[in-house]
Amino acid sequence: MTKRKAEISMHSYGLYDGWDRESKELPSLVAITTEIEAALDVEFGYILRIRNARNCRITFRIEHPLFKDADGKVAEPFVGALYVKTNDFRFFLGDTIWAPVSDKRGAWRLTTWLDGEQVADKILTLI
Repeated sequence: MTKRKAEISMHSYGLYDGWDRESKELPSLVAITTEIEAALDVEFGYILRIRNARNCRITFRIEHPLFKDADGKVAEPFVGALYVKTNDFRFFLGDTIWAPVSDKRGAWRLTTWLDGEQVADKILTLI
């Protein structure tokens, strides 16, 4: 029996309401946009709908403007990985703005791969 090909689509992107990382619920879309006002606690990113990919590995990367980490060094891009849990899976990749806001402005590139194949790439600009 051949494995069905995974289906991936970008469900939404832009500005979202707050996201509780401990909850299974994803944030709600406020506005589809590639320009986000940089303000404290603003949530932005995208939601992917992934079908027929149970147990496949998602890897992701968020490249951000050159803000500094706690040690005063330029922070590295945020990377991570997880496994698709169901055959109809929704995945949110995004971030929230924290103080100081001024060094968060600029282009943020969000990229996602499924089993090593790039399936999403979006640039959101914080203004």
